[in-house]
Amino acid sequence: MSDRETQPVERQLPTDEARDLLALVRDIAQREIAPKAAEEEDAGRFPREVFTLLSEAGLLGLPYDPEHGGGEQPYEVYLQVLEELAAARLTVGLGVSVHTLASYALATHGTKQQQVEHLPAMLGGGLLGAYCLSEPSSGSDAASLRTRAVRDGDDWVLSGTKAWITHGGIADFYTVMARTGADGPRGITAFLVPGDAEGLSAAVPEKKMGLKGSPTAQVHLDGVRVPDERRIGEEGQGFGIALSALDSGRLGIAACAIGVAQAALDQAVSYATERRQFGHPIADFQGLRFLLADMATQIEAGRALYLAAARLKDAGRPFAKQAAMAKLHCTDTAMRVTVDAVQVLGGYGYTADFPAERYMREAKVLQIVEGTNQIQRMVIARHLAGPESR
Repeated sequence: MSDRETQPVERQLPTDEARDLLALVRDIAQREIAPKAAEEEDAGRFPREVFTLLSEAGLLGLPYDPEHGGGEQPYEVYLQVLEELAAARLTVGLGVSVHTLASYALATHGTKQQQVEHLPAMLGGGLLGAYCLSEPSSGSDAASLRTRAVRDGDDWVLSGTKAWITHGGIADFYTVMARTGADGPRGITAFLVPGDAEGLSAAVPEKKMGLKGSPTAQVHLDGVRVPDERRIGEEGQGFGIALSALDSGRLGIAACAIGVAQAALDQAVSYATERRQFGHPIADFQGLRFLLADMATQIEAGRALYLAAARLKDAGRPFAKQAAMAKLHCTDTAMRVTVDAVQVLGGYGYTADFPAERYMREAKVLQIVEGTNQIQRMVIARHLAGPESR
């Protein structure tokens, strides 16, 4: 079955620089990422060399200040970069999104001295980050986290276990939320922990149904000592920082979801125009044509939704509700579209000979990470009707 060449997504980009940036990203995706994606995902191999290349190309700090190695790109552009990377391989697109999330606390709430000291290496020096909020007993209820940081002179000593950490065990730095005060959200503080800190270790990565090339592991902090200079923001400010980071991070997940969905649609269209039954390409049959049309429409709607939220963020306006909507809609769309793509390919869609089954397995996790879609519905409803009465 020959592959039909797909056309690049038609994008509305604000500047010539952004258009050149997207062209660079497509070139890297086509040459360095997509050709090895299936083999390396099957082998569970994390492509660290790709992240080194992306760092050298200035693609690991796109939305941040150029003074510290960032690219000063609006989220409207950064998210479309993520979409292109995720379409080539979700491990890469999601990895860039998580690295951006891990850098958020220091980039937005760090002191000038902290930013000068750490951000250049984080954003353009080849480092890779991880974000540590969830724990084995606190997922959706993140404010109940138990990892504790105790002050000892000029240092803090961190003890506890973080769960579901993307890049756990391979990250060069971890943004860790730990309890420094009383129970509840106001007792949480953020810390920047080096990946080689004494007492920090990672469990064996989880065995997942998809996204096998991206390590997800528990991270153990056994008396990890960090100086107060690595505390980010004020004591007790960590939960607010974490939620603010997640608002932006959810847009990253939305963009990644549309990338996976677009890749699945491209595969389905390619197959449908080549596969012949009853003397015709199966794309001639109205039932299948309508299915492809619905898939494409859902993708375009999702792309428009995440870009509308991004433009609000870029304008400095509230966007938390729209971020939750984008994450909800785009990840549900990715699940529907990838399931439909498998159906278009029929029996072949259920085999590893085509990437459709991998897209379907990968899409599922996007409905879960960075706040399940049930949590997104709660967030949206609170913006509409206020907090729940209890």
